[in-house]
This record gives sequence, structure tokens and C-alpha cells, in this order.
Amino acid sequence: MKHRIPRFTLEGVREAEVTVHPFSTEDELGLTLTRFRRADSPAPDDVVLLVHGLTSSSDMFIMPEHENLVAFLHDNGFGDVWALDFRMSNRFTYNVETRRHTLDDIAHFDHPAALRELRRHVGARRIHVVAHCLGSLSFHMSLFSGALDGIASLVANSVALTPRVHPWARVKLTLGPALLEYGTGLPYLDPRFRDAPPLTRRRLMAWAVSRFHPECREAACHMQSFMWGSGKPAMYRHRNLRPQTHLHERLADLNGACALHYYRHVRKMVAAGRAVKFDPLDPRHAALPDDYLAGAARVDTPILFLTGDHNDVFTDSNVVCHRLLSEAAPGRHELRVLPGYGHIDPLIGQNAHVDVFPHVLHFLKRHSGGTVIGA
Repeated sequence: MKHRIPRFTLEGVREAEVTVHPFSTEDELGLTLTRFRRADSPAPDDVVLLVHGLTSSSDMFIMPEHENLVAFLHDNGFGDVWALDFRMSNRFTYNVETRRHTLDDIAHFDHPAALRELRRHVGARRIHVVAHCLGSLSFHMSLFSGALDGIASLVANSVALTPRVHPWARVKLTLGPALLEYGTGLPYLDPRFRDAPPLTRRRLMAWAVSRFHPECREAACHMQSFMWGSGKPAMYRHRNLRPQTHLHERLADLNGACALHYYRHVRKMVAAGRAVKFDPLDPRHAALPDDYLAGAARVDTPILFLTGDHNDVFTDSNVVCHRLLSEAAPGRHELRVLPGYGHIDPLIGQNAHVDVFPHVLHFLKRHSGGTVIGA
């Protein structure tokens, strides 16, 4: 019998005080920060904020089936770790509603509101950020637009300000949103489409997608490869996941439904070769730059760019971004290309605590007031 891991479980973080802190954005969405606090931290002046990507949630950082990032940070000196669930989180319904959110909305409304709430609790302590996927891209947009400041260090997994994708993913970004919205009548895709009633469009779509993905038996895995990137699978290397993670319900719990309108903004950025505003004429975002890289030289936050060498979602995006930002600020930023890893497995892989997290830890420590435990 397969072992089921409860959805939204906190079992992955032990010996810590867990508190939830709701807050609202200026465009009237309710979001949450979850605090995982361990007493007697060797780095009392440092706080770490974790930011998920599109379709995922804070759950990716607290998975109980392996040593997760929150537990790793706790065990290595960072005792005050926060995880953000912003409007892309699968813990909310926003991704399956008929909304037209863009990454500008997140950069303008979500991240500044989250940092205000965080600062309300931690004061002037140093804040370090570890961000993934479009959480990373949108956080960079917020930081480089001037909507945020005071970030001591930033770790960016998979993509930052120069999104690049495979040719097949470009085709999907260009044609997919309109074809799917008008062809299926749904404004979102969901790894759980296989569980829809027989002969429904959702069930038939999942069946058709699975015909092109013989690499495993998990329909949720196939749908995620259809939703993002170009590969079999696209999101990760199978061997990097525990069997408990690569099960139908678990994958869908970790990476849920995805609103299609975000693809349009990503497509525009891929075409431009950099992060740009979706609609320069939108008066709500008049304070944001049309080109988020325009003021790169003014941002003094050191960034560690992470990417797997088998990143089939955002390919060499972070390699390119590191090169561009290093030209603007030589010596400030760092790059780690992770052998044998893909897009999301650097953060949810069974051996990430050995292969990936130490890079994160040492980077955070170099920009904190503490020392590396065991270094």
C-alpha cells in the first residue's frame, strides 16, 4: 500500500514554533506568511524568507519525505525561517479563477506587502531570500524596480530576470493560452485532470498528454511536463525524487493548477530576452519600469544563481542573468550549475540537502553575521 503524505502537512518541520501570519495586498487579495522558528539560533540577527514558484506553494520547502530546506536551515544556524504563499500558491483558489493576473501584479503588490508584514515582526534584522521559478522572477522584478530594498542576499533557483526556454516551450507559450482557453473553456491547467469524470475535456486532455510521455506511469507528472518546459519529464530528473514524492497525489499536491494568463507574460519576456512589463499602459503599474533590468547597476543585493544542468523549463536563464548582472556589478554575484539536476529538484530532490543546500547555506552565511556550522 502506498504511503500517503497528508496535504499541507507540517510534519516536515519538527522542534519549531509554527505561526501563520495573514496579510492583504493593495489589490485586495489575502496572502500568508508562515514562520518556522527554533529557539536559541546561532544567527539571531538573520531571517530567511522562502518564495515558491507558479503552481507550487510553501509546502515545497517543508516536505517530510526527505531533509527539507527549512529543517536544513534550522539545523545549520538559521533558526528564523519564513515561507511566503503569494497569489501563485496552490493553497489559494486564485489560480483556478477567471483572473488576468500578471507578474507585474506580484512584483507590485505581493512581495512589497509580504516584506512589510515580515518587517513588522522582525524589525531591522537582516533578511535573506531564497526564491524559485516565477517566484524568483517576480521577486527580482520587485527588487530591481525599487519596490523593495534592504535585502541582505538573494538565492535564485532556475530563473531570474532573463527567462529563456526550449523552442517547443516557446510554441506552447505562444499558442497554448488561446487554444486552451477557447478550446477547453478553462482558464487553467491542473495535474489532477486525470481524475476528472470520464469523457470530460479535462480527462481526455490528460489522456492525450500521457500518450506522449511513456517515461513513467504518473499522469500528474505528464501534465506538469505539458504545463511547463520541454522534456520527458521537464520539471525534474526522476532519479532525484523519492518514490513517495513521485506519486500521483503527491505531485499534484506539490505542484497544482496553473492560471494560463501568466504564460502570456512569460512569452513576452522570452521574446524580449529580459523581464519587461506586460502592459506599459496599465496605470496601476505606472511606478514600475518597462524594462526591469534598466536599473540593474543600482541594486546592491548579492545574488546566488542556481540552475540544474538539465533545466528543461528555463534552460540557461540563470547563466545568462549572472553574466549580465556581473557586467553591471563585477564580483558581486555568484553562479552554481548543479550537475544532474533540473528545474525544481534542486529544492525538492531527495539528496538536495547534500548536493544543493550547502551552496545556499554558505552563501547566506557569507552575507550574515553568523558562522557556518560544521564548516
